[in-house]
Amino acid sequence: MSSTLKATGKSTDRTIGLALVSSLLLGLSSCSPEPFETNEINKTEAPPGSTPGVVTILGQFSEEDGRKFEQSLIPFEKRTGIDVIYQTTDDFNSLLRMRIASFYEPDLAVLPQPGLMNDLVEGSHLVPLTEFMSPYALKSAYPDRWLDLGAVDDVPYGLWYRISLQSLVWYRPTAFEGKGYDIPNTWNELNALADQIVADGGTPWCIGLESGASSGWPATDWVEDIVLRTEGPEVYSQWVNNTMPFNSPPVVAAFKEFGRILTKKGYVKGNAKQAANTPYEESALGIFSRPPDCYLHRQGSNISSFFPKAKRARVDYDVFPLPSIDPKFGTPLLVAGEAIVMFNHTPESQALMEYLATPEPHEIWAGLGGFLSPHKQVSTDQYPDLVTRNIAQLLDDAEVIRFDGSALMPGYVGTDIFWAGMIEFAEGKSAEEVTKEIESSWP
Repeated sequence: MSSTLKATGKSTDRTIGLALVSSLLLGLSSCSPEPFETNEINKTEAPPGSTPGVVTILGQFSEEDGRKFEQSLIPFEKRTGIDVIYQTTDDFNSLLRMRIASFYEPDLAVLPQPGLMNDLVEGSHLVPLTEFMSPYALKSAYPDRWLDLGAVDDVPYGLWYRISLQSLVWYRPTAFEGKGYDIPNTWNELNALADQIVADGGTPWCIGLESGASSGWPATDWVEDIVLRTEGPEVYSQWVNNTMPFNSPPVVAAFKEFGRILTKKGYVKGNAKQAANTPYEESALGIFSRPPDCYLHRQGSNISSFFPKAKRARVDYDVFPLPSIDPKFGTPLLVAGEAIVMFNHTPESQALMEYLATPEPHEIWAGLGGFLSPHKQVSTDQYPDLVTRNIAQLLDDAEVIRFDGSALMPGYVGTDIFWAGMIEFAEGKSAEEVTKEIESSWP
């Protein structure tokens, strides 16, 4: 196994048997105002940059997650003799564009954005999964909803590998017990808890928005969760699909609610500007300090990959779902994920994709932690701790689930302008200004 590892942007995970609703598909038909240039090459012939006996994969897993990903591929390399070269970057979109423009595409890539997948299909860059896998094999491995989400115009291109439940609040149970704090079930109770923590001399939240070239994405999750909880799934889908403008009052209000938490005195470790410059993977560690630097951290299920290995589930860390805001919408959940797509159809890349569709690599990474799988045949027993199994159960029990909005939006909007706009918002730009600029960027 060869690799190039570097600190990266957004990464995600998830669980078994997830039933997604059809509106997850919103955004798959979007296109970018900066489309990927079309390279007219025959995908079935050896493409430029391909090497016999080698598969190259470009992704943006963090260093820790990259190691786990590589470990999940070791049985494939041993059985086939094929060398898998995994490369990661903190500026995935830019590097991928450069590789495409220079006719040096990777064989495979790990994409966290269905919107970006659509851009690549429109540029004739991706190989349909059905060119080398039967529909029966795909349906045996994945629920229909995940196959649909990885499809463009009903043609499957993305093989979902790792998914994440985003709507989680992490805390340290022993710290809560020591102060007599209860788990909040509503937004008002969450705010009351934060006020009590401040009154007791503590800090409620640790928030980190820095993630290299992907900085700002953790803040988009806050806004998406708030829109979903205040306006419901239908309005959320209209916003994601831009049938409701980005700068509509419900979205501006969601920005301001996040801004209230980010800027209220004593609510966040440091301040809003410090949060904008704090690496997201480091910000969660404040719950482990003694006394805690913070008592609460909102982040997806993958964040446990960055926890110190000595920390124990249900003792040093646990989760509860981000509470409901409007009771009529219940407690909806936001999810995200990473799909693997093929640029170059070689015997080696085909063999690796077929391996990735089996339970084995999913089970290997599940046992290493920080991973949830969409694969039908992966049992919850494969997860190493009760917290992860409970996260899986939250997803199975959820009545309303929606996919990460920024990932469904056109690539240029969701992963460039929206992410960057959240940093500007944290640094003091108004919600009205930021949302207007994002709306004007929509193709």
